[in-house]
Amino acid sequence: MKILLVSQMYPGPEAPDHGVFVKGMADALEKRGHELERAVLVTRAGGRRRYATLFAKAARAARRFRPDVVYAHFLVPTGLLAGFASRAPLVATAHGRDVRNVGSIPGVRAATRAVARHATTLVAVSGYLRAELEARVPEARGKTEVVDCGVDLQLFKSADVRAAREELDWNADGPAFLHIGTLDERKNVMRLARAFERLGEGRLAFVGDGPLRDALEGRHGVRVVGRVPHEQVVRWVAASDVVCQPSLVEPFGQALLEALASGRSVVATNVGGPREFVTDGAGVLVDPQDERSIEAGLRAAAQLPTPNRAARAAAEPHDVSLQAAKVEAILERAARGRPT
Repeated sequence: MKILLVSQMYPGPEAPDHGVFVKGMADALEKRGHELERAVLVTRAGGRRRYATLFAKAARAARRFRPDVVYAHFLVPTGLLAGFASRAPLVATAHGRDVRNVGSIPGVRAATRAVARHATTLVAVSGYLRAELEARVPEARGKTEVVDCGVDLQLFKSADVRAAREELDWNADGPAFLHIGTLDERKNVMRLARAFERLGEGRLAFVGDGPLRDALEGRHGVRVVGRVPHEQVVRWVAASDVVCQPSLVEPFGQALLEALASGRSVVATNVGGPREFVTDGAGVLVDPQDERSIEAGLRAAAQLPTPNRAARAAAEPHDVSLQAAKVEAILERAARGRPT
């Protein structure tokens, strides 16, 4: 197939961590023999004006490439823009924030309903997110499938802990805890930091950036790394014992899946998608509103082995090549005019 990929997030020189999960799926579809044209934004800068740029890119690509199907990531604005840019059938993936915005930002509900009506099929990255989408957007009911973006099991795999810690200069006694993601309220980083302090052992690193960075800097045992290229994320996961994501809500939990693939135990929120893939022995689910629950989760996860075979086993069904095969089937049905 000729697939026009449209996304408001995609890694580039200025933001190598921006939408890496979209690139992983796109690359996997190419490996399956499909021809992809990418109309994407590779920077966080530009404000709302960048969506005009995205639409122009998508429209030019559609005229030149003449796709069999358009594959959009994020419902609004990307799915809406992609639908206007090409007459080809549209498949649009919801990732989380685009669903949360329905009802909280004026105009987004109507725009999302328009995307749902126009799209041949919608994709949600978790069963939790599909339920949220269908509850807020009636047009999504009966035409939404669940497929996550998967994980590269060749890139994220068990690696030597000592070598990774030496490389990153992250050696200390006790368990090594890691958080990957935006440093903001939704990711619940302050409760995580306080729960770690209550634990009283080990060290905690935050890979990512955001408005709460200053509040995390300088805490005992805490290291704030900032944003790093995806290849460096691999090394930080390898250097850890436990990857933590006790978010207030997590539509899926890509960083958790990458940790599991690397044979690392996880501490995950019990609100959202992680319940669908964090199995017994692979990690611990916690109440994100309760610091003592997070503390207990850290303590329990630190007792699990490193590497953790149960964690790797939990990730294997989410191999990006397997997920790409599911997306391929959806795109093929759309291209042939057969809705879900």
